[in-house]
Amino acid sequence: MNHATGRTSHQDRVWSVAEHLDDVLSKIAPLDPIELQLLDAQGCVLVEDITVPVALPPFDNSSMDGYAVRAADVADATESAPVTLTVIGDVAAGSGELPRIGPGQAVRIMTGAPVPPGAGAVVPVEWTDGGTGQGPADTMRAHSAAPQDAGGEVRVHRPAATGAHIRTRGSDVTEGEPALSAGTVLGPSQIGLLAAIGRGTVRVRPRPRVVVLSTGSELVQPGEALGPGQIHDSNSFQLTAAARAAGAIAYRVGAVADDADTLRSTLEDQLIRADILVTSGGVSVGAYDVVKETLTALSEDDGTVEFRRLAMQPGKPQGFGLIGPDRIPLLALPGNPVSSYVSFELFVRPAIRALMGLPEVHRPTTPARCTEAVASSPKGKRQFLRGSYDAGAGTVTPVGGAGSHLIKAMAHANALIIVPEDTTEVPAGADVEVVLLG
Repeated sequence: MNHATGRTSHQDRVWSVAEHLDDVLSKIAPLDPIELQLLDAQGCVLVEDITVPVALPPFDNSSMDGYAVRAADVADATESAPVTLTVIGDVAAGSGELPRIGPGQAVRIMTGAPVPPGAGAVVPVEWTDGGTGQGPADTMRAHSAAPQDAGGEVRVHRPAATGAHIRTRGSDVTEGEPALSAGTVLGPSQIGLLAAIGRGTVRVRPRPRVVVLSTGSELVQPGEALGPGQIHDSNSFQLTAAARAAGAIAYRVGAVADDADTLRSTLEDQLIRADILVTSGGVSVGAYDVVKETLTALSEDDGTVEFRRLAMQPGKPQGFGLIGPDRIPLLALPGNPVSSYVSFELFVRPAIRALMGLPEVHRPTTPARCTEAVASSPKGKRQFLRGSYDAGAGTVTPVGGAGSHLIKAMAHANALIIVPEDTTEVPAGADVEVVLLG
């Protein structure tokens, strides 16, 4: 195909939001699986079914600090007539050699410690005198401060039924039982389970590496003073944070001046560490829109990037293609802060999650009652208004105006209100569909 001809043939076409998104996702394939250490796999998608190699817990253990006893020995214990038992030792968590308990004997035992042979129950220390010869104990004395408590006698004030306060082997999961299935997103609990069953590594799809850069000679790093005609670069920070929130490993390159050679060399330098590239700015029809100029030239040499007009507001100008020898996806977003963020949510976030191999790549949507009227919406365009969604009331309230530069309103929104292409106004109290951002 002649790329130049292909671009010309699409110049007059207006794409719908769905068409552009479908085209992006059709060219995104999940990343190849790799083996990662557990903590490095957090947030990644598991690509293997995992079974339990050993029962959990792997042995009977105590769920309380107290005394391991024979249930029959304490069956008649009361506060007024306690049962006195001979303490024959301590069993701490991690103990290997265990004393065997005979009639009239007890072993002081700690939470998580293996239950010694002969014991049928654990009596909490609060049901005993703790070996002090006095009233009910609140706690055990430290072994270092009172080593004599590992011997002597203990008075038990309450009975304990067979199995009381004992976590039996396999009561959590049994050997050979399924632990996690392929497709599971690994969060803290899943990683804890993997560690508990002895897995040091897992096979997952890695988190995508997203390189974010913004363009514009007017952009200044936050923290630096502004000169005439300058503004602080917010897009690269906002989009990098959004990429991280989507589950990616994000690298912020920062602002690149409106110079085609500089932009091209920057993009080529970043290809080595990118699974996806995101730019903001320079995609419209201005004389200094260098992203469009640079990527059009780059397409002729090393890839295909197409610039489109979408039937949406904000975010009409969009660019998408595959560049470099490895055909890395690149999404070129508009430069206005709200336009770039809305575009990220609609197109980049699903692409990131598709790279991760997640089964659901889209933000959830829900119907809501719009508390205020939307006076006008452009016919033929799908409008995305910032909104404050109240889940309890099932309502959404527009936040700020429709301007694509109103970044403060974006910071106070937790939803996007969708106004369809054929709707030009929304009365107060009307039902609308909203995209949930939180």
